[in-house]
Amino acid sequence: MSDYTKAFRAATVQAEPVWNDVDGGIDKTIALVAEAASNGAEIIAFPEVWIPGYPWFLWLDSVAWQSQFVVTYVTNSIEVGSDRFARIEAAAQENGIAVSLGFSERDGGSVYIAQAFIDANGVTRTVRRKLKPTHVERTLFGEGDGSDIQVIDTDLGRVGALNCWEHLQPLAKYAMFAQGEQLHVAAWPSFSIFEGAVYALGPEVNVGAARQYAVEGQTFVLSPSGIVGEAGQNLLADTDLKKQLLRVGGGHARIFGPDGQDLAEPLAPTAEGILYADIDYSAILAAKNAADPVGHYSRPDVFQLVFDDTKRSKVIRPTPTHGGGQTVETDAVDTELEQILEA
Repeated sequence: MSDYTKAFRAATVQAEPVWNDVDGGIDKTIALVAEAASNGAEIIAFPEVWIPGYPWFLWLDSVAWQSQFVVTYVTNSIEVGSDRFARIEAAAQENGIAVSLGFSERDGGSVYIAQAFIDANGVTRTVRRKLKPTHVERTLFGEGDGSDIQVIDTDLGRVGALNCWEHLQPLAKYAMFAQGEQLHVAAWPSFSIFEGAVYALGPEVNVGAARQYAVEGQTFVLSPSGIVGEAGQNLLADTDLKKQLLRVGGGHARIFGPDGQDLAEPLAPTAEGILYADIDYSAILAAKNAADPVGHYSRPDVFQLVFDDTKRSKVIRPTPTHGGGQTVETDAVDTELEQILEA
């Protein structure tokens, strides 16, 4: 049951990652966690793939040129449950603050655009993956599945998260709204690439998408953003043309109320810092009184969403029975096997 009496302070990061340096990135993360907690925040939200930084090299040149960055990028991605990941969990616990972490998750030899929710006790409550990497991201990152479109119960209420252009997928948004989301993390890299040339990749569209998410879903939205500084530009842009394509700046972090209002003064696009806002869930009820698309403003007789949130297994291992037949290990796998056979 949703509680609309909660009130707390939230923090949203706008900063440059420590590019392709997992330990440096974790150090910077811990420092920002401590800073936010010292200023009274009960949650801090980090940008998309904050660790080890967004792979802008994917947008700048040929696959052959990009290949020089790939091994370093994957090596500096994080495995969930590793000692490095545990350092961030410990920082959350020591500072008594929840952390929404954007990171490149390494699982075996593959990487995924991931977001973790770590509670104030240092417990990782969930890790979700971007359902469909956008455009050239698909040359590096794998996909999530329906179980990654999720809203979870936390001490801060019903919390969910999406990355970047997942906020341009109407069905994914509706699936989130239908789960009673109260606080949403809309994580972005920076809006530095092709600035002025490809309008859809710029701040007007993408800040607008985060604001629209707040209004459509009547949720509070924490919208962290990375920036590109000289360190990032020098690492990834080896010609004057590439420096024009990947400009310094691009930071556009925001915090929105459920009616779309800005709740924190934005920083300059080149500035690093933390935005803060006081969250009061009673405002959600006021917003939903006007329009609740999964409640009184819905028309299920006309429109319905089919949403399969099943966690998919890549391998199904049947076990032999005494009668020579086969059975499967779990009900979940059994259901999946039946679906495969029916197909």
